[in-house]
Amino acid sequence: MKRLYGLIGILVLFLGFAFVHGRQQDHAQQQAVPTVGILQLLSHPALDAIHKGIIHGLAEEGYHVGKNVKIDFQNAQNDQSNLKTMSARFVNENAAAMIGIATPSAQALANASSKIPVVLGAITDPKGAKLVKDNQRPGNNVTGVSDQAPLAAQLDLMRKIMPDLKTVGIIYTSSDDSATAQYHQFVTICKKARITLKAYSIANTNDLNQVAQQMVNEVQAIYVPTDNTVASAMQTLVATANAKKVPVFPAVDTMVKAGGLATLSINQYRLGVETGKMTAAILKGKNPATTPIHFERTGEMTVNLTAAKKLGITLPASVLKEAQAHGEVFK
Repeated sequence: MKRLYGLIGILVLFLGFAFVHGRQQDHAQQQAVPTVGILQLLSHPALDAIHKGIIHGLAEEGYHVGKNVKIDFQNAQNDQSNLKTMSARFVNENAAAMIGIATPSAQALANASSKIPVVLGAITDPKGAKLVKDNQRPGNNVTGVSDQAPLAAQLDLMRKIMPDLKTVGIIYTSSDDSATAQYHQFVTICKKARITLKAYSIANTNDLNQVAQQMVNEVQAIYVPTDNTVASAMQTLVATANAKKVPVFPAVDTMVKAGGLATLSINQYRLGVETGKMTAAILKGKNPATTPIHFERTGEMTVNLTAAKKLGITLPASVLKEAQAHGEVFK
């Protein structure tokens, strides 16, 4: 009987050890799965496409959501206080990396931590936004991908579609660092092309309708830089412009789908894929301080045939052919 009790005691001790050891293994495995925080400024097609691309890019490099990486996705809905709170959330959960989609998101993350790697999810001007010291050698915990639009090529496209173009209006959000930087660059480009550029700025979407109504009476065409606020209210701008037969040329392909006429732009989804791949490299040990900012150089022609019809504009055959062969045609 004593031997039986002894065997039972040994069995209990063995099972207890196995249970504790199993719990420890599970905990270790949970800790081994890195958390990537993704902070998106607000919802609109361009930023949503970048987000989807990030997940794809991570998967291409072997990081699959729910298996060996955890994604904490937060959308600030264009609220600055949300940006700060959500950035702190990632820091508190000891994220292995944080991704900022849109400049304000990236700035909030960079302010939240100087240690956790921050990957820029398509930020137009990283150095100008004071996110990095240098685009080739960022220097701190921040690196990433730029969505700098090919501004000169976009103006060339506008002139190809509208050979008599002399006056262009540009509309941008005054508090958006990326949009403001593009405005200043576009000023120089238009001067060289001897195009008169008239600038119109807004503080938020509430200003858009009134400013747009003034603008369409003073310009032949409208250019929209990479501006998240304007993009989120693109339908309002397009409706006002169409009423006066003034074409809207956006910097981003998703804004063409929303009613713009045409653009030669960087594909937003592809930018997201590159962001995801860079994040994966950092998770594997790459140092953001010595990782250059990635710039996409090849633009894709995107046209909207419905918009062209509403405006009474016939797109040049060469533009349409390029869109059909290497870009996208919205009907």
